[in-house]
Amino acid sequence: MANDLSHSPHAPSHHEESDVNIRGVFAFAGGLAVLTVVVCLIVWGLFVYFNTRTEGTNIPAFPLATAQEHREPPEPRLQTHPREDLRELRDAEQETLTTYGWVDRNAGVVRIPIDDAIKLTLQRGLPSRQVRQ
Repeated sequence: MANDLSHSPHAPSHHEESDVNIRGVFAFAGGLAVLTVVVCLIVWGLFVYFNTRTEGTNIPAFPLATAQEHREPPEPRLQTHPREDLRELRDAEQETLTTYGWVDRNAGVVRIPIDDAIKLTLQRGLPSRQVRQ
C-alpha cells in the first residue's frame, strides 16, 4: 500500500473513457421523440373517431328538460342587474325617510320625515320609567 500512487498528491490524473455511450443516449432520445409523435397521432386519431361517432347522435342531454325550456326557476332568482337594484332600493329607502305617508290608514298611523321626527323627539323628550325605591 505504500507504493499506491492514487493517494499521493502528485498522482497522474486520468478520466474514464467508457462512462457513457453517446450513440446509445442519442438513439434513446430519438426513439423517445418518435414514440411521442406516434402516441400523439394515435390520440388525435381517437379524438377524430369519437367526434365523428357522436356527431351522428342528436339525443338531447336531458330529455325531460326539453319540454320545460322556457320555465323560470322558483323565487328567489339571481339578480340580473344588482347595481340598478341597489340604487332603486336606496332611492325607495330615501323616499321613505324624507316624505310623509300613511303606514296604516285605518289605525291612523302616519310616517313623518326623519329630520322632523328627531326634532319632535328633542322637543318632547324620550319616555322614561319611574324608578321605584
